[in-house]
Amino acid sequence: MMMTDKSPERRFVMSCALALALLSGGAGADKLGQVMQVGDARLTAAQASQKKIDAMADDTQKKLEQYKQVLKHNEGLKVYVDRLERQIEDQSQRLEDIEASITQVTVVQRQMPSVIEQMVDALDEFIALDLPFYPAERARRIEFLRTNLLRSDLSVAEKFRQVMEAYKIENEYGRKISSFKDTVELQPGVNRDVTLLQVGRVALMYQATDAQSSGFWDNASRRWVALDSRDYQNAIRQAIRIAQNQAAKDILTVPVVAGELVNR
Repeated sequence: MMMTDKSPERRFVMSCALALALLSGGAGADKLGQVMQVGDARLTAAQASQKKIDAMADDTQKKLEQYKQVLKHNEGLKVYVDRLERQIEDQSQRLEDIEASITQVTVVQRQMPSVIEQMVDALDEFIALDLPFYPAERARRIEFLRTNLLRSDLSVAEKFRQVMEAYKIENEYGRKISSFKDTVELQPGVNRDVTLLQVGRVALMYQATDAQSSGFWDNASRRWVALDSRDYQNAIRQAIRIAQNQAAKDILTVPVVAGELVNR
């Protein structure tokens, strides 16, 4: 704090100077002036020192505030660095997982051509053991898949997609009723133009174009079996009309070969 003329030091100096002046008479006036000069000089020096002290105090307070700000900033940086370290650790783990996945994909890619070929073989065998509907169309599909297996311009993914599409089509066959014209060998060496009726994978029947004879495919014996019953002929004729959207859907009467009981 700055000292003023009314400060204790100033009043003390003035009191001493006045006392000396009273005691010394005229000579004391000169000494009084000297004392006053000394006092003023000391007061000025004290005031200057006080200013320096105040300035140092202000500077110290500013530095303290700056230090607190630096500490606060450092705490924020520690939190940020800690978060980055956790993110880097997580990314490192993800990179390891990706590298492992890439390795697995590479192994799978080497194995997939063989797997796809086995799938085509299995589908071909399934069709050969299935009811013989759409034989030409299904044979062309298998041939298409086998040809594409040898194509280098097709990716493994595309070849797999084509095989899965073929499986999907075969699956759909078992969920619908269809009717189409075809020529079948009813007996060895005897071919006849007929209308075939496919009821999913439950039954495959035929009816001659004159509607005078009908029959069904016995998958166990792999042959066509003629039906003598007039009721079956009418039922098959009605089912064909339903399949061709010429009649409303109704309950169908179709011949089904019962499976044999197997003792376990």
